[in-house]
Amino acid sequence: MLQYLVDAVSRLGNWGYLIIFVIAVLECAAFLGLFVPGESLLLVAGFLCHRGILHVDLVILVAAAGATIGDNIGYQMGRGLGREWLEGRHRLARFANARLCEAEAFFERHGGKAVFLGRFVGYARALVPFVAGTAAMPRRTFFIYNAAGAVLWSVLVTLLGYFLGASWKLAEKWMGATSVALTAAVFAAAGIVWVLGRRHHRGT
Repeated sequence: MLQYLVDAVSRLGNWGYLIIFVIAVLECAAFLGLFVPGESLLLVAGFLCHRGILHVDLVILVAAAGATIGDNIGYQMGRGLGREWLEGRHRLARFANARLCEAEAFFERHGGKAVFLGRFVGYARALVPFVAGTAAMPRRTFFIYNAAGAVLWSVLVTLLGYFLGASWKLAEKWMGATSVALTAAVFAAAGIVWVLGRRHHRGT
């Protein structure tokens, strides 16, 4: 998979940025992300930055923009159509129901943070925005968490591909573990901020 993406994007030159943007949008729009290899493509883009074919800053910019737009499409679908719409599409419902239930449980556990954390969890990345929409999360709140997660995800995955350099093929084996590690790191950072905030509050 990754070798095919490397060959394809290398031939596209500057058109590669458009492809990265489009794939990022499609991966993050509700349910399409279950089929679209957006994270793998971004990893490849980072590797191509290492080779001087693409530019890191532009890759991060278009990936973050595409991810944010795609997530907001998913959010708007959830807000406008709701869970009832999905249940009325029996074939789609049968396919997506298990993953959607997992995303709903993830959202219920973490609330607004699920929008941020879901960016680093494979199945949640495509479904949490839809769930946030069905739950009528305020648009401003969703956008803030979503944009922050999209930017951090774009930076981390692109730089992972960049710094792996010639060893980029190892990343295909690491991607699952990387998603887990990134989620754990986000939880740890959130915990540190929470503890420091409580200490500051007590001190005042």
